[in-house]
Amino acid sequence: MFKDSDNEEGREDVTEHGGRIRSFKHERGNWATYIYVPYQACDEFLDLLDELVSVAADHKVSMHKMSEFHISQSQTVVLRHHWINPFVQSLRDRLRSMSRFHCIADRIKVYTNQEKTRTFLGLEVTVGMEHLMEVVSDVDQSLQEFDLQTFYPDPSFHVSLAWCVGDAVGKLDGSCLKELQKALDRFENSETLTCFYAEEIRCKTGNKTFCIPFQ
Repeated sequence: MFKDSDNEEGREDVTEHGGRIRSFKHERGNWATYIYVPYQACDEFLDLLDELVSVAADHKVSMHKMSEFHISQSQTVVLRHHWINPFVQSLRDRLRSMSRFHCIADRIKVYTNQEKTRTFLGLEVTVGMEHLMEVVSDVDQSLQEFDLQTFYPDPSFHVSLAWCVGDAVGKLDGSCLKELQKALDRFENSETLTCFYAEEIRCKTGNKTFCIPFQ
């Protein structure tokens, strides 16, 4: 419906991204966009994260802590600049009746991106999945309206905690994963830290962030 054939290619310096590889070419006028539920980390949560990263380091995996925390509700897609406002309005219209809901993310899990160029340590959501799926369904409809790729068909909702370059699943799975889960379970106030309310979604497109509150 909202297709556009403009194809001005820009350049990208991969040294600016810590060696990470972008999964699509940067083109002038195109804005990398994703939708997510934010998680506000407190100091205790950051202390927990330090401990988990330390456990990974004991297993010879050096991980970089995330600078912000969220639950993804879309893949990263590309919006043309003049699509931004109508796309955000479409999200607002579809999510206007969504109520805030309770989530628990208390299961350590290891993920990679589709290209296997990065590995992530995450907290998988164990309570609240059905509500997150409702949000994804609405988000997907807005994405389809703009001929954009929808979310994964069977998503594992999670809060990404830390990452490293390459495929480190083999090192983090098994005994390391068990130690990571034990570190989480025995951490003081872990039950409180992994329990939160989803009160809004955010759409980040380029350097702009739009907040859509739930009721």
